Order: sequence, then C-alpha cells, then structure tokens
Amino acid sequence: MEAYAIAKGVRIAPRKARLVIDLIRGKSVEEADRILSNINKEGARLSRKVLVSAVANAENNLGLDKKNLYVKEAIVNEGQVMKRMKFGSRGHVDPIKKRTSHIKIVVSEKK
Repeated sequence: MEAYAIAKGVRIAPRKARLVIDLIRGKSVEEADRILSNINKEGARLSRKVLVSAVANAENNLGLDKKNLYVKEAIVNEGQVMKRMKFGSRGHVDPIKKRTSHIKIVVSEKK
C-alpha cells in the first residue's frame, strides 16, 4: 500500500528543489522529516509540506502506521514557465523565465 501527495505549480525552480528532494529519497518518514526541518532552504519547506500531506493521506485514507512508512519515490518535475520581459540597456529587452515545479512524494510501508 502506498500513498502520495502532489504540489503543483510551486514557485521554485526545479533545479533548486531537486537538491533537497535527493536527500530524502529512500529514507524513513521520520528521518526525512528531521532532515527537511533542519535545512534552511525554501525547497525544504515546500517539500516538507508535501511529505506531511503524503503521511496524512497514508494514515487517514489507508490506515497505515507512520512508524512503518518510508519515502518510496520523490520527484520534482517542471511546471509552467512564466515568461516576463526586462528592459535592458540601449533599448533591447531581456527575457526572464520564472520557473515553477511539481513536487510529488510517494510513501509506502516497509515489508
């Protein structure tokens, strides 16, 4: 049995979020929560919200015990890119790409 949670359109670049997500993949839920709560990055705060939601889904919807759960899958995909323009020198325009992410965390029970 596995449960998951997805946060779509999160306003952080996928490259920055993947740095944090790679630290918790395969760890137990308690250890992953401890890791994320001690990292001082925006990606850690957003990933922790998704992890807590996935654990709550596992406990409430499937009746699983939090102590037996581990992070089976943790993925950060690219979301939409907001394209903006910034005026540069000598009358030209520089494009600005504000990237978003989709964060997905799957938790499963240890066998």
